[in-house]
Amino acid sequence: MAGAASQSLFHSSPRAAIRPSRASAIRAGGNNNNNNGKETGEIRVCTNRACRKQGSFQTLEILTGIAPPSVSVNSSGCLGRCGAGPNVAVLPRGLIRNHCGTAAQAASLMCESIGASSADVAKTLEAFTIRKRAEAEMEKGDFAEAEILLSRAIDLKPFGGLHIMLKFRSAARLGTGDYSGALEDAREALELAPRYPEAYLCEGDAFMAMEQYDAAEESYSICLQIEPSMRRSKSFKKRVSNLQEKLTASEVP
Repeated sequence: MAGAASQSLFHSSPRAAIRPSRASAIRAGGNNNNNNGKETGEIRVCTNRACRKQGSFQTLEILTGIAPPSVSVNSSGCLGRCGAGPNVAVLPRGLIRNHCGTAAQAASLMCESIGASSADVAKTLEAFTIRKRAEAEMEKGDFAEAEILLSRAIDLKPFGGLHIMLKFRSAARLGTGDYSGALEDAREALELAPRYPEAYLCEGDAFMAMEQYDAAEESYSICLQIEPSMRRSKSFKKRVSNLQEKLTASEVP
């Protein structure tokens, strides 16, 4: 494998290694776009009891959904001023924002944190709302409608969360049988967020549908390299089992 950090998909019979050029890009933090794929800031949302009662989980969901790849959003312990929440910390600036309990307040905070135009707040929230509608359609199995909604959300050009929308549209396109479109979206998501493990899953799924099994193995391996805990996921185990069956069958003369 390419480097000590690389993860083998198959414990008993490891196959092709991650291509050195691609693995090196992942270890380095990405490509030349989006701050080289590196996080340049963090937002922490208090999820302790008082803030939780004031809606901090909703704030956390919104901030996570509209953040650009350069900003990580995480839950946090108490940030002080209990009862004045939800309380949010912006790092490395050390800013504490109280009463961040509405979608508009959360979006305005993100906008301020990344230096985006305040005019983009409304369309970013609209794109987020449309994305959530698309997720609901996907859960019902209506991938065609989900793709339409996600395309609308992407066309709004939100200041953050675009890589997540592309990931979902990749999955929707896979569901409609548009395998090349699914692969294109996964790759575009990775251009924006080179260390986004779920986009590598989508890329691998598209390769599986296209019967490009070695390429699928590489994508899944990189996903595992970035997020080793993924190995415990039932859905990931199912992907690996399916891949192993296909690879074994392809080797039978």
